[in-house]
Amino acid sequence: MVSLIAGIVVLALIYMGLNVIRSADPKLLARLVRRIGGVLALAFAAWIGARGELVVAIPLGLFGLGLLGYAPLGAELASKFGWGGPAVRSDGQQSQIRSQFIELTLDRRTGALDGRVIAGAEAGRMLGEFALADLLRLARGFDEQSRALLESYLDRRFAGWREDAHDAAAGGGARQHRGMAASGKMTAEEAYQILGLQRGAGRDEISRAHRGLMKKLHPDQGGSTYLAARVNEAKDTLLRTHQR
Repeated sequence: MVSLIAGIVVLALIYMGLNVIRSADPKLLARLVRRIGGVLALAFAAWIGARGELVVAIPLGLFGLGLLGYAPLGAELASKFGWGGPAVRSDGQQSQIRSQFIELTLDRRTGALDGRVIAGAEAGRMLGEFALADLLRLARGFDEQSRALLESYLDRRFAGWREDAHDAAAGGGARQHRGMAASGKMTAEEAYQILGLQRGAGRDEISRAHRGLMKKLHPDQGGSTYLAARVNEAKDTLLRTHQR
């Protein structure tokens, strides 16, 4: 009798758990899974390290920190297993534009734009997890380039946000960033990431990638002046390497 009752309780708990998972926000659920995985990885790394197996414990610890958003190397390793945000390396279908605090990822097939926080107290979180008011508050601690990049994301996700938030700190600087010029300090690695190309791409590949991105990121197509400037800068940076 006791076994029967215990079995019913277990089945009820499983049923309730499945309902919670099914109704949960996928982004929040993914974040919860990453955090649980990070804690478990760190705990296991500490246990292995205490046994003197540092060769295994150190990489596992970095992986755990990456899941929690605290170690850039670990975050990149985590992303390869589908636990983290977008990988820094391009797979040829995505383009990444990065600043000190955030990284935007453009799907070159669909034109979808997403991003994540890569530094600060909210490191590791996807921008889609934040409401507009939270993003504006977050921008107050950003440098100028990060604010400009975030505003480009807001332009795509929240049409008309500039008018609605003109008194907010980030919104107050929106007009300042509309025509911001490219920094002129882009590395070849950053340029490859932005255009979604592998190192060693030829001039024709660079030009095709540039044209494709401009169709999706040009201000006339719902993009922004800042993103278009970064794409132009990436093209110029790579074409200069072919002239040397």
